[in-house]
Amino acid sequence: MEEMLTKEIRDGLEAARLHNLRKVSRLRLNVDGQTYPVLRMWKAGFSVAENTTPHMRGLADLYDGARHLFQCLIVAGEAEGGEMRYEFKRATAVTAHAALDFVKSVEAPVALLEDAT
Repeated sequence: MEEMLTKEIRDGLEAARLHNLRKVSRLRLNVDGQTYPVLRMWKAGFSVAENTTPHMRGLADLYDGARHLFQCLIVAGEAEGGEMRYEFKRATAVTAHAALDFVKSVEAPVALLEDAT
């Protein structure tokens, strides 16, 4: 069916599709203090708008609204359909507390109660 549409109509439909993806997604990519909307994300990578985002590579932070999800190392993939695809070399989940370097005992005390007598 797309073969029957003119180039202008196909370009308009593609622009509308990208606009809808930008509007729906809460995901944002922060690279060197600049923020770019993420159109789609999958297990091994994500995509951003090709025409409004510069070519990126290296360390980036991925946010869902205000929540920091991942600290990533990214490399550029291929451009397709107005989207630039990037792959994760590393995507480390951000946690609220530091990782432990020891095993916590299940029976360890959680607090110290002094004798009040």
